[in-house]
Amino acid sequence: MFAPLSAFEWEALLLSLDVSWRALLLIIAPAIGLAYLCARCRFPGRGLLRAVLLMPLVMPPVVLGYTLLVIFAPAGGDGAVLGIPVAFHRNGAALAAGVAGFPLLFRSAHSAFEMVDARYIEAARSLGASPWHVFRSIVLPLSLPGILGGLLLAAGRSFGEFGATISFVASIPGETQTLPLAIYTLLQQPGGETDALRLAIISLIISLGTLWAGEALARRVAKRGPGEESTV
Repeated sequence: MFAPLSAFEWEALLLSLDVSWRALLLIIAPAIGLAYLCARCRFPGRGLLRAVLLMPLVMPPVVLGYTLLVIFAPAGGDGAVLGIPVAFHRNGAALAAGVAGFPLLFRSAHSAFEMVDARYIEAARSLGASPWHVFRSIVLPLSLPGILGGLLLAAGRSFGEFGATISFVASIPGETQTLPLAIYTLLQQPGGETDALRLAIISLIISLGTLWAGEALARRVAKRGPGEESTV
């Protein structure tokens, strides 16, 4: 169990890290933007929009992956978007992981934005500050711990994504076979239980570290409270 990782195991681990990083790059801007819109703006259908954005939290992962497959690789399609391969490609694995992790970042950022005291925003606007300046210099700094916590949770969720990934991009070694899919593959092989257990322990350590860091940031948000002054 404590032997060095094989080339197969290293490949799956590094691919998982690469997919998680790509997933965060895909979701960070839309998740934060939509969280701010839903938290600070009032418009018809806001509750419905929040429910739709949070759906991947309760949607069966296999259904999520199948939905992505139908959208991006319909019958007769090549699974590419603007010439960029998606279906059965690591780009698609990042997309599936990002969609799965999106609600965690969205919900954390939404809660953080809601905690910002509206008096600071009103005071800045009364002094002539533009909406972008208010967001950049007041709302974002006060919400940053919550956003960072959401990013860590989304990263952990993306790292451990299985159902949507295998449904959307299959399990292709070196391309889409991330750590969870590699564990599943090893469990299907005679004598692969030991290697699968080793990868599972690595996955648990990474997941635990991510959750611990996220909880630490959440405690900072709770201690800060909505009335703390901006440092900007």
